[in-house]
Amino acid sequence: METSQKTASIKVGDTRNITVSAVPSDADDASAVVSAVTWSSSDDTKATVSASGVITGVAEGTATITATSGTFTATVAVTVTAA
Repeated sequence: METSQKTASIKVGDTRNITVSAVPSDADDASAVVSAVTWSSSDDTKATVSASGVITGVAEGTATITATSGTFTATVAVTVTAA
């Protein structure tokens, strides 16, 4: 599994949509892996992430956004800057 971006830089109040894809994309369980993804942020005071993968900058700083599906994980390193 991989994310559409490995890093993201956004401003406070801005959003960025991140997607995931299965690797390989033609794996038998590719669609099941992608549909089961859950998202989390290492620091919700800096950046949050919605259930659909939309990251929102909350305050200046950094956070790691993690997509998880079963035993698979992928991350995005987010830097939030002043608006």
